Amino acid sequence: MTNATTAPEFAIEVDHLEKIYHASGKMPEKHALKDISLRIPRGSVFGLLGPNGAGKSTFINILAGLVNKTSGTARIWGLDIDQHPRQSRAAIGVVNQEIVADPFFTPMEMLELMAGFYGVPKSERRSLEILTALGLEDKKDAYVRQLSGGMKRRLMVAKALVHNPPVLILDEPTAGVDVELRRSLWTYVRELHDRGTTIILTTHYLEEAEELCDSIAIVNHGEIVASEPTPKLLARLDYKTLVITPKEPLSAVPASLAGLDARIRDTGELAITFRTSETGIGRLLEQVRGAGVSIGDLVTEAPDLEDVFLSLTSEPEAA
Repeated sequence: MTNATTAPEFAIEVDHLEKIYHASGKMPEKHALKDISLRIPRGSVFGLLGPNGAGKSTFINILAGLVNKTSGTARIWGLDIDQHPRQSRAAIGVVNQEIVADPFFTPMEMLELMAGFYGVPKSERRSLEILTALGLEDKKDAYVRQLSGGMKRRLMVAKALVHNPPVLILDEPTAGVDVELRRSLWTYVRELHDRGTTIILTTHYLEEAEELCDSIAIVNHGEIVASEPTPKLLARLDYKTLVITPKEPLSAVPASLAGLDARIRDTGELAITFRTSETGIGRLLEQVRGAGVSIGDLVTEAPDLEDVFLSLTSEPEAA
């Protein structure tokens, strides 16, 4: 394993990665990954987002050694996955979407077994520490089949951490779990990140990605359509919404504002969406006052990650 003094600049480096699933039986050929090149900085929280079938799981499974790439190169913690397969895979822990656990093992037995697979000496194993950190200490000797779905999800995270990997990949870790578990899981993930672990996250909860990730790559149809720091990605959409609370209720948008993208919300607020590069708020307010609207309060709303995601992955409507 690369030690701290020689830690690479990038936790993951991928160049021109391709994956083609060849036609088989009734299944047509599928080009799952198309010329993927990506740099994930060491110590970051990196979001990998995209619609179902976009290629995210294929990308992760190639790094984990579960799927063979068609062409291109990939390095984990500076180790080429072809030249150093065992060492590179030991540098990552992967928490998959599926819960894979033998129902007749206990959590402690499972973690000890995984640590043995990775060659972790008994004196260096942290099974109890990891179970405690994830709130599973009191279930360490229960059979896995007796655990709730949320506990099994936490156990999957524990399994991925037994060999203390510098890179942790979380593939939809909070899918189908309750709010309390999501909160506790993210608290622990932040602690891991604070200790230097690089986190790679896929999630359908875009608010999680917006809050947690330093940078985000969006994948669509096997291609990266954006890869930028989160604030820069959010700034891609050149519009904001001015929301005005009038002193007197409005029954309709004033006729003089008909040329604007304006509407009355169910709450009675007047919402005007505008391009920031073309229109200033001061000019809009002049038009609103000129239309006879008395302004009680106002706020501006910026687009969020969901807006950016939809703009980059939505299919264009047929003419």
